[in-house]
Amino acid sequence: MPRQYPLEKIRNIGIIAHIDAGKTTTSERILFYTGVSHKIGEVHTGDTVMDWMEQERERGITITSAATTAFWTPTYRNHDKKFEHRINLIDTPGHIDFTVEVKRSLRVLDGAVVVFDGVAGVEPQSETNWRYADDYKVPRICFINKLDRTGASFDKSYQSIVDRLTPNALPLQLPIGAEGDFRALINLLENKAYEFQGDHGENIVEIPIPDDMKEKVGTARHALVEKIAEQDDAVMSEYLDGKEISLETLKATLRKGVIANTIVPVMCGSAYKNKGVQFMLDAVIEYLPSPLDLPPVKGHDEKGNEIERKASDDEPFTALAFKIATDPFVGNLAFFRNYAGVIKRGSYIYNATKGVQERVGRIVRLHANDREEVEEIYAGEIAAIVGLKQTTTGDTLCDPEHPIVLEKISFPEPVIGLRIEPKTKADQEKMGTALHRLAEEDPTFRVAGDPDTGETIISGMGELHLEIIVDRMKREFNVDANVGRPQVAYKETILGEADGEGKYIKQSGGRGQYGHAKVRVRPLERGTGFVFLDEIKGGAIPKEFINPTEKGVKEAIEKGVVAGYPMVDVEVTLYDGSFHEVDSSEAAFKIAGSMAFQDAAKKAKPVILEPIMKVQVIIPDNYMGEVTGNVNAKRGRIESMDDRPGLKVVNAKIPLSEMFGYATDLRTMTQGRGSFTMEFDHYEPAPNNVAQQIIEGKKR
Repeated sequence: MPRQYPLEKIRNIGIIAHIDAGKTTTSERILFYTGVSHKIGEVHTGDTVMDWMEQERERGITITSAATTAFWTPTYRNHDKKFEHRINLIDTPGHIDFTVEVKRSLRVLDGAVVVFDGVAGVEPQSETNWRYADDYKVPRICFINKLDRTGASFDKSYQSIVDRLTPNALPLQLPIGAEGDFRALINLLENKAYEFQGDHGENIVEIPIPDDMKEKVGTARHALVEKIAEQDDAVMSEYLDGKEISLETLKATLRKGVIANTIVPVMCGSAYKNKGVQFMLDAVIEYLPSPLDLPPVKGHDEKGNEIERKASDDEPFTALAFKIATDPFVGNLAFFRNYAGVIKRGSYIYNATKGVQERVGRIVRLHANDREEVEEIYAGEIAAIVGLKQTTTGDTLCDPEHPIVLEKISFPEPVIGLRIEPKTKADQEKMGTALHRLAEEDPTFRVAGDPDTGETIISGMGELHLEIIVDRMKREFNVDANVGRPQVAYKETILGEADGEGKYIKQSGGRGQYGHAKVRVRPLERGTGFVFLDEIKGGAIPKEFINPTEKGVKEAIEKGVVAGYPMVDVEVTLYDGSFHEVDSSEAAFKIAGSMAFQDAAKKAKPVILEPIMKVQVIIPDNYMGEVTGNVNAKRGRIESMDDRPGLKVVNAKIPLSEMFGYATDLRTMTQGRGSFTMEFDHYEPAPNNVAQQIIEGKKR
């Protein structure tokens, strides 16, 4: 079947936001207006299309990013025609525990719509998601939602975007009326006002701009046109000559600025009240890039040479698997973004990351949790392959004749763990399978055995994350398990430099064992990881024993030297040693490497590192004193306090170990009226008294 939509008519976009800003409601409106669904789903009644998991509907939050395909023609064009553009849309979660979903979606998307709550403006998770979008240089549009709510303010929300996210944000619209009186929008480029009529705001009617707003509109439009003109020298000289710039030129120049990330357009509305979503869709088509507007995707071949692939059906097939989902009906689904070439059902593809060939069984295009089987997928599209055996998140899939490896997606390390054991013998075998399948889906979820006790430990991004995993294990895999108390994922590091020596000599009848290594250790910057340097001169240790020595060091690093936690951010230099012609072996040098590292690390001021969380607490004014006192009692540092109508917002950094059960404490302190969000920020050395408790707890 030939390609239906040319590349320039395709948009791959994500909807990202802080929890409760109205992403899913916005996505549901998009599906309604684009004709994908004929009834509007609501989060509060639990019948949304995009939040299709039972846990999502029960909790009213998004857990997995749902992918869907919709079609749109901008509203100001004649609507007799069929829809001209295909939009591949991903609705991502806002809760920090599921941050992996946002990160991996942004890696493969061309543009994003960032939704803000018109009352709260920029919230902590909006900042995190914005940083991810910056990392991947994703062009974006802002949509200030919920302008119908009490306390909503377009100006304040817009100002918070400028102050905290980007000075390049520019309003394309202004609202008419606020809170309960919010009724229409002004399009600044066109200098026209529009009202949304009908049950679902489907009739858009032009109205006059209110007299009391004309001056404000004039000023805002002037600033907008000036900023657009700055994007292009020819337009700038027209502007400076005082010529009237045509709407077409303004739009084309604005598009250039958005794609270059030098302008971020700000739109507004209320998705729940069906106002403004159609214009936001118009902006997606007009200003966000198609796959052709972006530079070719870069990767490297098997020798490490850089190669690039253009977005074209004629190039060799090149795609990135960005998500693996376990589907009860069809098995493993590998979601992929096709950057170049065409993939056909039944063909063989090469997983360049793993070095294995895979057969393409079935290809499906997704509409949330419904599927449409297709024969082939062209460049620039997003779809899923059923039944790949060895592919995991971040793998590159390509044409076997033209291998390429694209940059992998990096994920944050888990900060919290739980002990978990099956309730019955029958659950035991099933639990292993279930955990393995869930870990394949989610790169921020880890499963490990405790070598001392033989228990299984699962770790993830937060209490809610692990709660959902255990819940899914029960529902999707019928596994009942007992769960221990949450535990913090501590780490260890060193603060000083030191030398250490390890000598392993064993003489017993027959051949002996001999290994001898000297190492130097020094601390590295936070987040660097582990670096091993080989500085052996004159063959003091033969080449074939260097690797085993490094292996021994790595094993010792995993166990740490203070309380058995893995050691991070350490450089280990192997600089000397000796060997025995007959008795030296790989095993002996592995043990010597381990001993040398432990000897050095113990002298290099080893410390325990604890995860510090960025916490935002939102409370009514009158509970301020009690809540801030409680933050201080939790070893927290208050970084700033902000005001919202009738509310105080406290931003603090607090150790994770002090945050267990905080939801209950906060409810008690504020009579159920406070709320908080937290996300991982960084690791830092634990104070001595705390470190002592951790060591004793580990011994027990």
